[in-house]
Amino acid sequence: MAQAGPYAGVTSSEAAIERAMNDANGVLRLAPAWVPRAFCTPGRRIRLHPDDYFPLGKERGGIDERWLASAIRAENGPRTDPFEGLSLVRDPDGGVIPLDELIAHAKGDAIGALWESHGLWPMYSKFFDNEFPLPFHIHHRDEHAALVGKPGKPEAYYFPPQMNNHGGQFPYTFFGLHPEVTKEQLRDKLAAFLRGGDNRITDLSKAYRITPGTGWDVPAGVLHAPASMCTYEPQAACDVFAMTESWSNNREVPDELMWKDVPASNVGDLDFIVDLADWDLNIDADFWSHRFTPPVETVESRAGSPEYTERWITYRATAFSAKELTVAPGGSVTVGDRDAHGLIAVAGHGSIGGQHIAAISSIRYGQFSSDEFFITAGAASGGVQVVNTSTTDDLVILKHFGPGNQQLASERVELGL
Repeated sequence: MAQAGPYAGVTSSEAAIERAMNDANGVLRLAPAWVPRAFCTPGRRIRLHPDDYFPLGKERGGIDERWLASAIRAENGPRTDPFEGLSLVRDPDGGVIPLDELIAHAKGDAIGALWESHGLWPMYSKFFDNEFPLPFHIHHRDEHAALVGKPGKPEAYYFPPQMNNHGGQFPYTFFGLHPEVTKEQLRDKLAAFLRGGDNRITDLSKAYRITPGTGWDVPAGVLHAPASMCTYEPQAACDVFAMTESWSNNREVPDELMWKDVPASNVGDLDFIVDLADWDLNIDADFWSHRFTPPVETVESRAGSPEYTERWITYRATAFSAKELTVAPGGSVTVGDRDAHGLIAVAGHGSIGGQHIAAISSIRYGQFSSDEFFITAGAASGGVQVVNTSTTDDLVILKHFGPGNQQLASERVELGL
């Protein structure tokens, strides 16, 4: 059997997939998917053991991302592990199953109507955890991403209080451009990128102070430099971007990260990079009103059960959505989520669909956990019981969904979303 990063026993056998699908009625346990970034500095808030943030050698950089419910591989340079970034389903008999291959076999039984509309699981989430802000960059819209055989990449941010005991070096995110900025000014900053040193491109942008327990919507085509916070990021399932800031994390950003997802015929063409920007979104004078995302309690939760609270934390995008479920000590709830989704516990412990669930406090690289699951379409539609077995602590779970969330569609008007 193949090896996937630190995990042995990779299998795609039909028998293993059927075991995983049937063992807990479609509630699939996932192994942690750790992703290093050579241009980042770990913020050390994603709960790896302190000795394990640099397990892959100095060429790969430190681990500052954990990918969640991911059916895609990371694009991380020539030394990238072939399974890097991909979620792995625990086989009840031992070993791990690539999530993309399980979905390709189980199809609609795994992801419902999304199999017919997309033929794959079209989103993932991640914890991004950097001590410094990321370089100012952009994710392609569909038309530009298609030129390199990829989909566009909208994303969203939520800042879990449980994962943010400190704000890092710069807890502010740059979003978009000042309304009076011109395309010529942006192009001049890009030209300065190629000359080296600090191109000071964020002079053209505005920084927003980040508040834990809130979020932002970031459509494809919006320039941004994420804060030095531990961020929960639902997003479209691809790893497409162009870096536009030449100096970040106290080091130069390599030129190849600007041209990473640019067609060969356009490499060197700064006008192509300028065209990646959705200009109207970037210079929107009401950016805060249109993109800031405070949590909104769901309709069912508003009925006032003392045992749980559930809130929409990502709801502006069409490509994905997310909720935060908090179950009170000793409480239980069966939420009919209707749609397949991934989830991760960030606080507390208990059970989900009869399986143990527990947020981690510290884990070794390559160790299995009980904090992350994928809820198949069948399990979601039937309702999955979540029980908090603690007498003192809340059980807090973040859930990430693909496009077309049925519950969100039914609640938008009533909740004013």
